[in-house]
Amino acid sequence: MIKINYPDKKPAIKDEGGKEWIFCVIRKRWMILTPEEWVRQNLLLYFIEVMKYPASLMAVEKQLMLGDLKKRFDIVLYRNEVPFMLIECKEMNVPVNEKTMEQALRYNINLQAAYFVITNGNNCFGFKRVGHTVEKIHQFPSYR
Repeated sequence: MIKINYPDKKPAIKDEGGKEWIFCVIRKRWMILTPEEWVRQNLLLYFIEVMKYPASLMAVEKQLMLGDLKKRFDIVLYRNEVPFMLIECKEMNVPVNEKTMEQALRYNINLQAAYFVITNGNNCFGFKRVGHTVEKIHQFPSYR
């Protein structure tokens, strides 16, 4: 399991129209605050503030095709214009298990990212593609 030490900086949150909103630093807009969005935005801040990944090389909730099915990934970090790390976020009460890992693996068939991560904000598991197999990682790769 990967330990995440979230930064002191927290996502901006506001109340408007009887709803709570959270600001997405990548999409540059306010999103309805859901439990999954909370995990996604805190993880983005972790990669920007702690891991020093450039925000300009991150994509959030973009569409991808799995055969005839349209799906959306949570986060992809790029390096040299190709997907480097795929991150699948779940809300905190959703267990990170084989089912969530299979979802990330299916998404990665198209993306072919070297790393993929599954997290619910508390539990975080990462893997590295090595040929036709995957190896568990215990820390995030540095951007450099």
